[in-house]
Amino acid sequence: MSGKLIGVGTGPGDPELLTLKAVRAIERADVVAFFAKRGNPSNARAIVVEHFRTGQVEEALDYPVTTEIHRHDNGYRDQIQRFYTEAAERLAAHLDAGRTVAVLSEGDPLFYGSYMHLHVRLAPRYDTQVIPGITAMSGCWSSAGLPLVQGDDILTILPGTLDQAELARRLSDTQGAVIMKLGRNLPKVRAALADAGRLDGAVYVERGTMDNGASIALTEKPNDDAPYFSLVLVPGWSARL
Repeated sequence: MSGKLIGVGTGPGDPELLTLKAVRAIERADVVAFFAKRGNPSNARAIVVEHFRTGQVEEALDYPVTTEIHRHDNGYRDQIQRFYTEAAERLAAHLDAGRTVAVLSEGDPLFYGSYMHLHVRLAPRYDTQVIPGITAMSGCWSSAGLPLVQGDDILTILPGTLDQAELARRLSDTQGAVIMKLGRNLPKVRAALADAGRLDGAVYVERGTMDNGASIALTEKPNDDAPYFSLVLVPGWSARL
């Protein structure tokens, strides 16, 4: 009998925002796998480590590249695709041995999550379950206390990796927006918001739901430093009722 693959959403960062179902899956798993940038600790592991038990096997899946090579470069695509294929086969060995494998995913596993690259490779072959998690954007607008959309407002979710002109175009054609994947893209995001006439009202949130989290109007942010756990919220409300 083969084992079971479980994609586990760990939420936006606050360990208390784990679902009960996620906690049970982590505690019962034979193997817990998690992603990290090579040489760095895993954020997802740090969120849930208190629920690990003695005897569990840990599988650290370290990305071979992150931002060192442009995402459109053939070298990047080749390395990252090979990484996901090799990671999937590492987990397949555990599944073939009848083990339950929980793969941790920050936020929700199927929302910009690395887990989905394993899911499409393994789900056709093994029993699979996905446990949703609170998304980073939900955690951030909640920690900032920022109502984002209501009524007939349209919400657009944008990766900050898009070109400036494309970001501005899409920001001009929506009420509310969430801009993710900031990092070194923040200067471009700021410029795109200005181009679209949406800079006023945009809110920068850093490490939402975490103890060291903070939020500030983007116009008041004095620099373009943006850690991994950060995003920009653009509220769509035309009136605050």
